[in-house]
Amino acid sequence: MIKYIVRRLILAIPVLFGVSIISFIIISAAPGDFLDVLRMNPAVGEATIKALERQFGLDKSPIVQYFLWLKEVLKGNFGYSFQFRRPVFELIWGRLGATLLLTITTMIFQWTIGVALGIFSALKRYTWTDQVLTVIAFIGISIPNFFFALLFLYFAAKTGWFPIGGIISKNFDQMNAFQKFLDYLYHVFGPMLTLGTAGLAGIMRQMRGQMLDQMNQDFVMFARAKGMPEKVVIFKHTLRNAINPLVTMFGYQISSLLGGAVLTETVFGWPGMGRLIIQALLAQDLYLVMASLLLSSLMLIIGNLIADILLAWVDPRIRYRFM
Repeated sequence: MIKYIVRRLILAIPVLFGVSIISFIIISAAPGDFLDVLRMNPAVGEATIKALERQFGLDKSPIVQYFLWLKEVLKGNFGYSFQFRRPVFELIWGRLGATLLLTITTMIFQWTIGVALGIFSALKRYTWTDQVLTVIAFIGISIPNFFFALLFLYFAAKTGWFPIGGIISKNFDQMNAFQKFLDYLYHVFGPMLTLGTAGLAGIMRQMRGQMLDQMNQDFVMFARAKGMPEKVVIFKHTLRNAINPLVTMFGYQISSLLGGAVLTETVFGWPGMGRLIIQALLAQDLYLVMASLLLSSLMLIIGNLIADILLAWVDPRIRYRFM
């Protein structure tokens, strides 16, 4: 298992290198650059534009820019943000905590409730309970995230039960450690519910379908014929085979939450990576965009690695291959 993980991490290096090349080519192919706004301003002279081009390295060809950037990245320097006039690493590090908080809570919300409801719906198939859960799931899948976010904000504004934006309260500095923890959870509830509803509904439907498919297999009928308790048949045999496709989905969801949170973060005023990426793209902030894309690629690689490890843990056939 250790050799497999090390091999996957080594293979991730050329993948990230390829992603950086393709991303840089696409960004460089876009017309204009960060200084276009200043060029349209008659109050800004040509000498000032030339000085800024030299300062940001925009006077060089895209190939030279890429290799200069790559050289700095290998030293741990991800460049300087044109828009925010701050180091890129400092900007990303300041937003990463909020993004991880939203991502982790959303993943926990989606998978614990989604898997549990999927199993329950499969065990109660074709009953009124199953029908109600099916209707709820279809509603969750159908409603767009931004519309659900607006509905939640309207509910929060009318009732006053939840905050309508931000990540902390005004008196956050006067709170103790436990109160700060509760305040974070209080503010993350709305974005988490909005971002996780569609994913939860999808996981619930996938889990239900996989459970029903496995419950009709011969090995389940054989286990019941041997007189095994129903709990053993369901949770030891049926569930362990039904969960495999969902574990594979887990890795992709880790990276998709980063990009999928853009609208949710915008509506709720959540200071996460999603809004930062959009601002960087609109401003053509080259090095900030590159760092954000590399982070997304890294999350996808790590997510797939975690999914493969979990898959080996739940499926002995795959575990033996790793060994």
